[in-house]
Amino acid sequence: MSGRTFGILSPFVGGDYYGAIIEGINAAAVAGGDRVMAVQTLDPGSHSADRSGLPEFHLPVAWRHLSGLAVLPGAVGPDYAEAAGRAGLPVVLVAAETSGEGMSVVAADNRSGVRDAVIHLIEHGHERIAFAGYMVHFDLRERLAGYIEGLAGRGLDPLVFDSGDNHESGGESVADALIRAGMPVTAIVLGTDRNALGLIERLTAAGYELPRDLAVVGFDDIADAAYLRPALSSVRQPLDALGAAVYDLMTLPPQRRQVPTVFEPRQSCGCASDGLPVSEAHTRELFRQVRYLQDTLNVQYELGVALLAEQGGDPAHLDWLDRTTARAGCLGMWHPDEPEKLETVGTFRCPAADGKVLPVDEFPPVELFDRADGPGGDIVFTVPVRSRLRDWGMLAAVGRIQSTTPPGREMMNHSGSLLAKALDYRVVEERLRTAAMRDHLTGLPNRLLLEDRLAHAGLRAAREPGYRFAILLMDLDGFKAVNDSLGHAAGDQLLIQVARRLTGLLRRTDTVARLGGDEFVVLIDDVSGPGGDSAVRAGIEAAVTEPYSIDGHVVEVGLSIGSAVSGDGLSDPDLLLREADAAMYKAKSASRRR
Repeated sequence: MSGRTFGILSPFVGGDYYGAIIEGINAAAVAGGDRVMAVQTLDPGSHSADRSGLPEFHLPVAWRHLSGLAVLPGAVGPDYAEAAGRAGLPVVLVAAETSGEGMSVVAADNRSGVRDAVIHLIEHGHERIAFAGYMVHFDLRERLAGYIEGLAGRGLDPLVFDSGDNHESGGESVADALIRAGMPVTAIVLGTDRNALGLIERLTAAGYELPRDLAVVGFDDIADAAYLRPALSSVRQPLDALGAAVYDLMTLPPQRRQVPTVFEPRQSCGCASDGLPVSEAHTRELFRQVRYLQDTLNVQYELGVALLAEQGGDPAHLDWLDRTTARAGCLGMWHPDEPEKLETVGTFRCPAADGKVLPVDEFPPVELFDRADGPGGDIVFTVPVRSRLRDWGMLAAVGRIQSTTPPGREMMNHSGSLLAKALDYRVVEERLRTAAMRDHLTGLPNRLLLEDRLAHAGLRAAREPGYRFAILLMDLDGFKAVNDSLGHAAGDQLLIQVARRLTGLLRRTDTVARLGGDEFVVLIDDVSGPGGDSAVRAGIEAAVTEPYSIDGHVVEVGLSIGSAVSGDGLSDPDLLLREADAAMYKAKSASRRR
């Protein structure tokens, strides 16, 4: 057993296509004494790989841990694979048209399976046979070529539709096009089974009977195919064999290898039904799959509640992973001072990984790999934690490969999306809280936050007889003249500069707040002895009345201050604030008389 780790880059790290390939690679790696990790390259919460396009993913995740790298279709651009090759990693591309220097390619023999399907339809008597698929992808273009080869052997003309995606929606659009054209064909081969599912549902709803009105063949032979009515004829590409070939080529000289595909005829192409395969073992397996899907729905519900509905917890701590099937996990967030590194700010059942600061090519921490049970189907997954507001970092978790759900519906994609939103919400909540407690112009505490600080000071004074605090209430003399002569923008700049001078004079335990207009309040903490506020008051008056430079003008203002100090049984902040207010207006009146 070599104990090597091989990485798999994939748009999604689960589903009945990507997940099945990952499962095949993992099975072969475990048999060879190695292990794999899977990296999602699409942003979490992406709906589909087709609609999202090629991900903007350039992070060398875990490169220092890896002995090779498999790149699944649509995961990254060619530049990424070339960079990995230059870093010394063997690279195997899956279903790629071309490869870079020193890279291997594994692909299904798309042509032969489709060619066999077309010949089979011709043997049923069909001469008007169409093909529909999303020709952006190389493997779909290969399937189209197999279709054309099958027709050419009998001298028949092709009719091709672009489905626009590989999902049910693409099949629905093809069905609509056929209906609008008056059903110009009697049979059709679709590039994916999910295209076929969408087409069958749309045509059946429109009143067409299949295969009488249209014979249908899909590609992939997903689990749903045999249970449709009519059961879907499909070309099966053995994804387990594809995964095993990927693992084999990790340690062999660069080469191209094809995995055979097999046409599976069923009712949708016109063949007679053999009935459903029913046995005790088969029934128990179906029941297990139903329970698995129920558990998956429960996990998604619990994730939503834990990350979006519940209040009070920090989502970065990863306590919510306890509600999922994950065995362990860690969250790496971009380090504020070292932007190329990730800091593990939260862990789940992997305390040894907590608090580590790692370059991205060493993430996730090695301790997480020890938590993965490869033979049991567990591997390490990583997914970006990114939203429209912010790129937070990477989530890594140990869990079971999900190979029966549609792509993008697996736990990791769901978790990464909800975690990013939960982190966003915390930032928004903090901003709202700050906005509610701070003056929008100066950033000083507003009346609401001042009242909270005064209340704490009053409670402390009531508990500790020797504790005293002082309140200074002040406003600027001549502020209106600045507004009138230089404008409100200059007045705002004056208030901002006054706030800075006041803040610079005070201790961290003191508070300066703006009540509105040119009125400020200072709460002086822990005043000792009679007249203990006098030095602070004198310093404030000297600092605030120094000249200001605003838009090229020298501006001077005066200051009226009223103060009140707790003591002798008086600790009610409201009473002290009124006392300071009265003293300030007395000082202001005296200033006007002068």
